[in-house]
Amino acid sequence: MNDRVIIRFEHVTKQYDDDPPVLDDVSFEMERGKFYTLLGPSGCGKTTILRLIAGFIEPTKGNIYFNGKLMNGVPANKRQVNTVFQDYALFPHLNVFENVAFGLRIKNLDKKTIETKVREALRFVNLEGYENREIHEMSGGQRQRVAIARAIVNEPEVLLLDEPLSALDLKLRTEMQYELRELQRRLGITFIFVTHDQEEALAMSDEIFVLNKGKIEQRGTPKDIYDEPINRFVADFIGESNIIPGKMLADFSVEFAGKQFECVDHGFEPNEPVDIVIRPEDLEITTREQGKLQVRVDSILFRGVHYELCCYDDNGNEWLVHSTKKAEVGEEIGLYFEPEAIHVMRRVETKENRGGER
Repeated sequence: MNDRVIIRFEHVTKQYDDDPPVLDDVSFEMERGKFYTLLGPSGCGKTTILRLIAGFIEPTKGNIYFNGKLMNGVPANKRQVNTVFQDYALFPHLNVFENVAFGLRIKNLDKKTIETKVREALRFVNLEGYENREIHEMSGGQRQRVAIARAIVNEPEVLLLDEPLSALDLKLRTEMQYELRELQRRLGITFIFVTHDQEEALAMSDEIFVLNKGKIEQRGTPKDIYDEPINRFVADFIGESNIIPGKMLADFSVEFAGKQFECVDHGFEPNEPVDIVIRPEDLEITTREQGKLQVRVDSILFRGVHYELCCYDDNGNEWLVHSTKKAEVGEEIGLYFEPEAIHVMRRVETKENRGGER
């Protein structure tokens, strides 16, 4: 086994009673020192993976390995893992120092060692000088950093984060995304982050696991996931997409919206039904004559950095466009896009044959 692999799942299933599995025959590996994000809608299995890694629950079937050692049956307190929960789970009757020191006191470390480790952990999360502050006096972002300090002071090999930013306002949430990413780089340990927020996952991750109904639909870098979605679910869940039915005429040639277009995909059957994905930011507004597609503007919203246009072509297909150019409702415009902007997906996914080559 690759010695960089820190966590390995082998055909892991988690099921409660006779209910459908919340995790269904999942296998994957994670390497040390990376920032992983488990992304998906509620009930997809992402928190279940976190709880299995932490040792809070056991798999119904399959094996979980940590540094090559089987972890099935190993209690949570015997694993080199710490968790930051959604509600932070801080002790309200203890100050910042004592919250961070709690795990070290359980280990019966001496007073000087505890003080050194706590101050170092608080320095890492930019909370020097807050040792005597009461928890109720802290802001949401500060409480989150206390929870992270309490986790890293125990020097875990893996830090699990269960939607820790969900309670923060938008501005603070964005700031904490940068702080978490920078903290992970400084610590050099493996972070496994759970969220249902696509922008959060794209901004922070080395690799993303997109989950749906207890299975991993796709894993890859943020760029891979965004630019090369493997199926309609991933394309629709990650960012905003125009997903249009089409037909693959031949290698590098596809038909949709009643027209034939050059593309960069190949490896499909002739005349195979496909779905076409074009991201809204890849559509350029032009004159009707210069556009590869002709559409009528149905609505327009100003989003700050761009306009968001909802348009329809003559075949009734809806097109979402993000552009710095403005158009008027009812105006007929052209949409131009490069062949590389067209992503072709098979309608029916199989384990052996998912998506065409590029």
